[in-house]
Amino acid sequence: MGAGAASALSTAPFGLWPVLFLTFPLLVLLLDGRPGKGWRAAWGAACDGWWFGFGYFLASLWWIGSAFLVEADVFGWLLPFAVVALPAGLAIFTGFGLALARLLWSNGPTRIFALATGLVAGEWLRGHVLTGFPWNSFGYALAENLALSQTAAFVGLWGLTLIAVPIFASPALLLDPAPPSRRALWPAAAAAVLLCLYGAGMLRLRQEIGNVADVHLRIMQPALPQDRKFAYGERHRILDDYLALSGQPSTAYPRGLDDVTLLIWPESAFPFIYDLEPWAPARIAAALPDNVTLVTGAARSGRPPSGQTSSIFNSIRVIDGDGVVRQSVDKVHLVPFGEYLPFQETLEALGLEQLTRQRGGFAAGTHHVPLDLPGAPSAAPLICYEAIFPHSVIPEGPRPGFLLNVTNDAWFGLTPGPYQHFLQARLRAIEEGLPLVRAANTGISAVVDPLGRIVAALNLGEKGNLDAGLPRGLDTPPPAGRYGATPFAGLYFTTLLLAVLGRRATRTPENTLKS
Repeated sequence: MGAGAASALSTAPFGLWPVLFLTFPLLVLLLDGRPGKGWRAAWGAACDGWWFGFGYFLASLWWIGSAFLVEADVFGWLLPFAVVALPAGLAIFTGFGLALARLLWSNGPTRIFALATGLVAGEWLRGHVLTGFPWNSFGYALAENLALSQTAAFVGLWGLTLIAVPIFASPALLLDPAPPSRRALWPAAAAAVLLCLYGAGMLRLRQEIGNVADVHLRIMQPALPQDRKFAYGERHRILDDYLALSGQPSTAYPRGLDDVTLLIWPESAFPFIYDLEPWAPARIAAALPDNVTLVTGAARSGRPPSGQTSSIFNSIRVIDGDGVVRQSVDKVHLVPFGEYLPFQETLEALGLEQLTRQRGGFAAGTHHVPLDLPGAPSAAPLICYEAIFPHSVIPEGPRPGFLLNVTNDAWFGLTPGPYQHFLQARLRAIEEGLPLVRAANTGISAVVDPLGRIVAALNLGEKGNLDAGLPRGLDTPPPAGRYGATPFAGLYFTTLLLAVLGRRATRTPENTLKS
């Protein structure tokens, strides 16, 4: 558990990824020393993996508890359960990974590939089972370094994780009972691979990325506290504050909104349903010049999709200078317990609510739809944590010009959560070869180019506008964006083959009894 907790230092905002060179070798040593054989040994390894995962997720996800303090009188009693139960559940996948690794274990150096095969299988399942939650997958440790993160353009997050595990675990081989030169061979090879990835990433970062002509972005970050953000009684004041802040002149845009093409507001910007408040479109029309298009997160009401009962959607809405909604796209991947409850009617009957307190939960969109934006390329909309799912961010059809992520991380205050969220969204830009435009209520709002370089950003908790051009996307999508998970699948099969061949090569009658 201590090693798992220490591994959390590799996550944002700390980014101390070399700590994994100390903690992952401990996993190798644990599996080396696990007695028994077959399923009995696998069960013991699963227990080791569960404790490691529990420590890791407890130390890296504790900030989720902040959301339960926004309305502490209603949800505060759930805080200890959420802070402990979520890591405990996620650790099951780490335990599964170590059990699978133990079944593939050998006495030779290729056992680090068995560890990678098992752990990454568990991580992949964590990202897909029960709607998935791939937050802080181990590959993000390499994503902390911009040069190393370029590897994700070729193999995606899961491939990055598959590469990271054996590299970080390799120092354990220095303790093998072999001549010093042979013991050092594999760790040296791992270091060489890491240096090659870094060098290749630095070469890739030498590319110059220009801006799309005549597109001028303004991202408004209001830094509105969560307990005020949904206050219906303050709706007039909140909208007036948004418009006043959005219209301020700046060095880049001395005429304020007259110089802007797209004005972007964060997720759930309004504490009301826009279509049900006739004063709101009139006020927006009075404040926006004709040339400005407002793109904002906003709840909307509509007909429930087939099989769903709720009529409220978490959406992005495109509003023109007359205050008219020209397009709405709905969030497809909702947050469990935040935007809906599993077994909604049953749990509501027991008195439970999701954090948004939307009776009946939100309705989910049926599929991702691109945003058509006047005077700008189309955008792939990503509402809140939809940005954390690799290979699931691009709508069907023509390739969009950029990724648009609107989010509200005010639930989590000034904690590591918003930093981790931003890192994951930035990796999606690298995987897809598309720029990222991100509007967050309290931060981190940013414009990121298709290589993951931050063009401009507003710090967490900062109030203001971010003015920038729109970087161009890469002319050709990188392999991860073009072929999805296929490069990872090929890499995984290779890693599995190395683990199996290594096990067969060292499987003698003597070590068979020890396995």
